[in-house]
Order: sequence, then structure tokens, then C-alpha cells
Amino acid sequence: EPYYTSEQISIPSEFPDILLQFSKAAIRTQPTDVLAWSAAYFRALANGQTPPIKERMEMPVATQKIDTGLTMGLLKILHRQFSSKGTVPLNEIQNKYQDLNIPQEQFDDIVQIGGFNGDVQWEHFLTVAMTKISKSLTDTLIKICELLTSDPPGANARIPFDQWKKFYRYLAELDGDIRQEQIQEVIDYLANEWVIRQNGMIHPRNFIHPECPKLEA
Repeated sequence: EPYYTSEQISIPSEFPDILLQFSKAAIRTQPTDVLAWSAAYFRALANGQTPPIKERMEMPVATQKIDTGLTMGLLKILHRQFSSKGTVPLNEIQNKYQDLNIPQEQFDDIVQIGGFNGDVQWEHFLTVAMTKISKSLTDTLIKICELLTSDPPGANARIPFDQWKKFYRYLAELDGDIRQEQIQEVIDYLANEWVIRQNGMIHPRNFIHPECPKLEA
């Protein structure tokens, strides 16, 4: 076997910082499959893509009775990777799911519920995925606001009303039991009572307000 001296082995000066950032990312993300996640992390860096890193460590959610493998943190990772594309090949999403070691059954279930095939709208896929960690349609919309907002954690979680309406209409379409008149009543109430005074923005406290018409059937 060839023998290399220390003089022959060149270590880039930035290597220690690369390892430090990798260690911080691993601690924050807490991947269930470290090997697969590490490969995805360095592959993303090499390709100039967004690496699969959580913004912060997540504590277990007591209200989530069944471990679906999905969390808000993981969905945020996926959203950062796909949000700029709009439409994404389904197999590309599947590859990212595998990188994060999310159970294949969860991916298959989301695909079946959404009727996805070929290229899919990322926001539609995200919406269906969000229902897997939510208790109701309203809870899904709350979590969508929390994921998409530019507000700091613990603040109002505002998002543009036009964007919120798309998510609500899509969820109502998936539900199948919400009348168009009910959807319009909700939208009109929010637009006239809150959004007009909030520069076109909406946050969860608006649509869970006691005076807001029911979002669900």
C-alpha cells in the first residue's frame, strides 16, 4: 500500500470550519439516519444547494400521538429546498424525503391523498404533508402560517392574505364537505374585518377569532 507523509497530505485551511459547521448542523437537526443525512448535507454543499438543516432543535410534540416521521422542522427544511421552484418533480421530493429518513409510507400516503404524479405544485404537496401533523383543517392553516411567516418565533405569524386564501381553498377542496358559500363567507369576513387594517396580511388569531365564521364543515 502507498505510504503518504504529512507533507504530502494537503488539508484545506477551511476544513476545520467545515467540520464545525457540519457538527452544529447535525446537533440542530438530530437526524435519525446520520449516514444518509451526512451524505445529503455534503452533496447539497457541493452542488450549491440548500442543505437539510433545521433552524433549531425540536422538542417532541406531546399532542402528536403517532410518530409520523414528519415534524415542522423537517417540513421547513423541505420548504427551503423547494419553495423557490414552484413546481417540482415528484421523484425529487421523494429523494429529499429519503435523505431525511422520513418513512416511505408517509410519502406514499401524501401522494395518494393529493393525487400527485409527475411534476407537482410544491405548495400543494406541502399542504397535504402539513395535514399529517395537524389535528384539523384550522390547525393545518395555523401551522402553515407559522412555517411561512417572516415574523420571529412567538410573534403573530403573519402571511399575505392572498397566499392564505390559496391554502384555505385547496384544503377545502381536499376536504370535499365545505360549501363554496361557507368559504366565501370566511374570506369576506377576514378581508373586511382584519386584512384591510393589516396591510393585506393575516395571522392565526384572525381566523380563530370567535366572530370568524367556521372554516370547516
